[in-house]
Amino acid sequence: MKKEEKRMNAVALKYDLMKSDAPKVVAKGKGDTAENIIKKAKESGVPVQEDPSLVELLGELNINESIPESLYNAVAEVFAFIYQIDKEQN
Repeated sequence: MKKEEKRMNAVALKYDLMKSDAPKVVAKGKGDTAENIIKKAKESGVPVQEDPSLVELLGELNINESIPESLYNAVAEVFAFIYQIDKEQN
């Protein structure tokens, strides 16, 4: 029996403190689309964090939808991770 291959999922967030109170979903996709999102992020120097359970939850949101309060802590950890990487690179 062949092992079933899972399709890659990706969600991109953007947070602009001047424009909104919470991060928004700016891109999401599965398979080839997910691979392209991750490729573009890496080419642009945007850190990528793998968290399948968070991606699954964020994938339920629509493009340009702000994340719900219930995900603030989880997303704050992602932004802290990104901040730390950015700080180490500069």
